[in-house]
Amino acid sequence: MKKAEPVVIIIPSRLGSSRLPGKPLAKIGGVPMIVQVWRRAVESNAGRVIVACANTEIADVVQDVGGEAVLTSPDLPSGSDRVFQALEKIDPGGMFDKIVNLQGDLPNLQPKTISTVLAPLQDPEVDIATLAAKIQDQEERHDPNVVKVVAALGDKNATRIARALYFTRAVAPAGDGDLWHHIGVYAYRRAALVKFVGLRPSSLELREKLEQLRALEAGMRIDVARVSDVPLGVDTPADLAKVRHIFGADE
Repeated sequence: MKKAEPVVIIIPSRLGSSRLPGKPLAKIGGVPMIVQVWRRAVESNAGRVIVACANTEIADVVQDVGGEAVLTSPDLPSGSDRVFQALEKIDPGGMFDKIVNLQGDLPNLQPKTISTVLAPLQDPEVDIATLAAKIQDQEERHDPNVVKVVAALGDKNATRIARALYFTRAVAPAGDGDLWHHIGVYAYRRAALVKFVGLRPSSLELREKLEQLRALEAGMRIDVARVSDVPLGVDTPADLAKVRHIFGADE
């Protein structure tokens, strides 16, 4: 009997970005961005790593460096759907019971962050886990592109994992105190992922344009673990220039 593998890290990736065409293949430190993200996942040593590719061009570069790639339908509506389809292909028997959905545009993610996002799943009541960091820049408090999670994470010496009560683009909660920048890395129990992708988009999800609200509206429990830093998400040419600077590379 084959030994169960409890954790799989799946990186959904596609070429359809309008703000940065060909984003996964953009060079950072001399290799495609998707390869840098794959490396961070492998370095975490948290589980098997799969890249769920909507395009053969992405699969080719991943396989060229020895990575494992799975082709998924290019017509899937979201990264979560791509993760689920890849999971069904590689694991129809249901051996993996924890699935990390790692965005393919976080090349400077700290590998230990993947272990951190898995930590809330030690509580059997938690369906989905995610991450947040304290907002340090006052401009981010009012930036609708910075998603905030409302959770009682406390101060530096207090709670490091808390239940997510809401996600919003608004300034929330009101009053004095810290605000928390949501980081879109998720860990699902398998049953929770199956349930989530089977749900219809919800009213608050459509209003805020935040997929995770679908889970909250359906009564699913999301816990959030705090981390120190927000990895740079690469969405624009300016972001790409910033991350290349971080890597000390022209490309």
